[in-house]
Amino acid sequence: MGPTINDKFPNLRGEASTTTEFDLYEYLEDKWGCIFMHPADFTPVCTTELGRAAVLQDEFTKRGVKLCGFSCSDASEHKEWLEDVKVATGGEVTFPLFCDPTRQHAVDLGVLDASNKDAKGLPLTVRSLFILKPDHTVALMMTYPATTGRNFDEILRVIDSLQLTVNHSLATPVDWKQGEDAIVNFPLSDEDADTKFGKGGYKTVELPSEMGKDLPKHYLRYTKVASKSKGCFPRFTK
Repeated sequence: MGPTINDKFPNLRGEASTTTEFDLYEYLEDKWGCIFMHPADFTPVCTTELGRAAVLQDEFTKRGVKLCGFSCSDASEHKEWLEDVKVATGGEVTFPLFCDPTRQHAVDLGVLDASNKDAKGLPLTVRSLFILKPDHTVALMMTYPATTGRNFDEILRVIDSLQLTVNHSLATPVDWKQGEDAIVNFPLSDEDADTKFGKGGYKTVELPSEMGKDLPKHYLRYTKVASKSKGCFPRFTK
C-alpha cells in the first residue's frame, strides 16, 4: 500500500537522468512537487506526456511547483529516450526523470500493475501522479491506466485549486477555472469568513435547508477571486 492523501511521500534517492545522486527532498526544497510515473521508457503515450510537461514547465515554475518524472528504466535509457521526446514533441525535458530499474521504489509506492507486463514479464507502473505540498505530504493523487494520457491542463487547474485552499482557505466548485468565483472553505464560520474576507466580501446562497435558522455557519458561500497574473497568488475582490 503506497502513500495516500496527507501521507508523507517517501524520499526518492538514487540515480536520475540529471544526476547519479538524486535526492527528491533536496531537489524540491520548500517548493510544491509534481511526481508523475511512467510505465516504461520508449512508450508512445509517455513520450507525448513528457513533451507536454516540458512545454508547460514555465507554468509549473510560476506556481512554485517542481516537476519530477519516474520510470522503471536506467539513466542511459532515460537520456536516449529524452532525445526522442524532444524530436517527437518539441519539448526539451530539463527536470529529473528518476530511475527505478529494479522496481523497488514502485513497489514501495504501490504503483505497479500486475496485469500489465513488459517483454521480460515484469509488471509496469500505472500512470500515477502525486502533487506534494512544501512539507512533502501528498495533496492530491491521480491514477490513469497505461493507455490513457494525462491532461496537464487539468493538473495545473487542480494545483491552482490546492494552492487556493492552502493559502487562502478557499475551495473550488465543479469545473472551476482561474478567475471564477471560489467557495469559502467549509470549516470557516461566518464570523471567521467576515474577518478573513471582510463583511460583504462573500455571498451566501440562500438554501431551503437553512431558511429561518440562526446559523453560525452557512455552508455554501462564494467569494470573487481576481484573475491572477501568472506567477502571482490571487487577490480577493468584494
